Amino acid sequence: MHIPLSETQKVDIEPFFEALEKSIKQTTIEYDVRDWLYVPNCYGEYRYILGTTGKKPLVCIGINPSTAAPNNLDNTLKSVERIAKGNGFDSFIMFNVYAQRATRPQDMDRELNEALHRENMKAFDYVLSLYEGGNPAVWAAWGNIVEMRPYLKKCLADMVRVGKEHSAVWYSSGKISKLGHPHHPLYLRKDSPLDLFDMESYVESL
Repeated sequence: MHIPLSETQKVDIEPFFEALEKSIKQTTIEYDVRDWLYVPNCYGEYRYILGTTGKKPLVCIGINPSTAAPNNLDNTLKSVERIAKGNGFDSFIMFNVYAQRATRPQDMDRELNEALHRENMKAFDYVLSLYEGGNPAVWAAWGNIVEMRPYLKKCLADMVRVGKEHSAVWYSSGKISKLGHPHHPLYLRKDSPLDLFDMESYVESL
């Protein structure tokens, strides 16, 4: 369980590319940087990226990070890893609409931290650039908790914009909820297929 120590407006936010450089260059005994992408590369109040390295990653989008870290995946991330492999991807990257770490979504910031969101969008742009050959695959996988905070719609709209710049292809997996939201990864079968998802229309309907 991770309960935020405070609103992220009271936390020093490390710019994404500074955190990325450290994560690539600094060695650690906790995980092999050749196998993992973890930014920032230490446990804290926010996380931009967690995933494995490869040329064809499945980019899974949740709402916000919880306790997972390299070699210590939670059940959601274990499911993401299985489904990525089951659909022919050589790696996975877990990304989030909002970067604040909080196990319970109700503990998220009440108001959008613009600085954190701005750096998170830089991270999203970077993540999509890792997909060799273009048309990165992005899996919308957040469930109904997207309704927890009004500012999440703005975050999603910005992600659509960044996705367009990379010609991203959006997918969902599992049954769409009665409220129209894409299924959360937990409890999906490892052989669950990815279905095309009309992300633009979805965001407009929120």
